[in-house]
Amino acid sequence: MSTDQTRKPRRWLVTGGVGFIGHHLCAALLERGDAVRIVDDFSDAPYPAVMKEENEASLRRAFALQDDRFEVVRGCITDAALGRRLVKDVSGVMHLAGLAGVRPSFADPARYLHVNAEGTANLLDASQREGLGLFVLASSSSVYGNTTPLPAHEDAPAIVPESPYAASKRAAELVASAMIRKSPRMRCPALRFFTVYGPRQRPEMAISLFLRRVLRGESITVFGDGSMRRDFTHVADIVRGILAAADHAPEGVRAYNLGSGAPVTLNELVVAMSIAAGRPPAVEHAPVPLGDVDATFADISRASRELGWRPEIKLAEGLATVVDGFRADA
Repeated sequence: MSTDQTRKPRRWLVTGGVGFIGHHLCAALLERGDAVRIVDDFSDAPYPAVMKEENEASLRRAFALQDDRFEVVRGCITDAALGRRLVKDVSGVMHLAGLAGVRPSFADPARYLHVNAEGTANLLDASQREGLGLFVLASSSSVYGNTTPLPAHEDAPAIVPESPYAASKRAAELVASAMIRKSPRMRCPALRFFTVYGPRQRPEMAISLFLRRVLRGESITVFGDGSMRRDFTHVADIVRGILAAADHAPEGVRAYNLGSGAPVTLNELVVAMSIAAGRPPAVEHAPVPLGDVDATFADISRASRELGWRPEIKLAEGLATVVDGFRADA
């Protein structure tokens, strides 16, 4: 698919389109003149349903949307019959829906596997039956666990997940790799997102949670001694990566890391957040939770070479967008 072709108005199925990344992706697609069909179950786990409602309303306000360009379907990707209806008359699927969160996955591992792996299989099967040529799969850096040498490269074994969430995302990749054999010309980039942050982020995620507390003058809790490293990636860079993969990914399943390629320690993050918020936080420490990995660090050379993508937003700039978003909502 050439860049010129993708700039012609098209209709996309965006699963999880009123979630954090989904909202920003839909805004980018609508901005360039495309139409979107969103499917989301509007559940509260873990992204609050009230924020999903706000995201839908925000998109409608921003683009003065008509029904022919913007459709929202309430339903779950595990519903095979619904999946077959959703893929009608679309150019491709951008599959972001799923259960997120390392720690909550220990409380309900079967549900995570059901939604993230079986839901992916349902939707990919429907897409293949419809003859679609593009299925963008949102995966996660969590698939690498603690055993992969860093910076993590896409060809490194990802076979020791640290949480049911990580296992479910790797399972989604593997089921796609198996299913693609019956549609070898389908393009299915598996995008491994690295610690995505930005405006409208899930409220329990570190940057969102920390910055809200810092702005209120409250203490923050850092797990461990603060030496854990994370490859924080701004959502605007992630959206550009999704669009680049839709334009340039080759046939078959191909994994791509989408990360900043510049991890920081949690202690360094605290300093950066204090600068962004204009005040130093009080810091408390707690044990590292079950399932958290020691570090995430993306080798982004494949995405740069094959997709023409590189991250553009530095951490300080990205944190400022989160602070601005909080203040705008106040």
